[in-house]
Amino acid sequence: MGRIGPLEIALLVGLALLLFGAGRIADVGKGIGEGIRNFKKGLRDDDEEAAKQLPAKPEEKQEDTHKPV
Repeated sequence: MGRIGPLEIALLVGLALLLFGAGRIADVGKGIGEGIRNFKKGLRDDDEEAAKQLPAKPEEKQEDTHKPV
């Protein structure tokens, strides 16, 4: 017990088709896809916004350690 085989998956898919219909399942899949896409876009936008807010590092000047003799 605890393992789901191909027969059980096919049975669940068939049951979902009977209960909701193909059109409704397609709408649910489309909604899930849009949700994932918007989530990824939000993560990307947050990263870009955070990068803009970080202060730029000033270039460090290298001091001349060689003194003329």
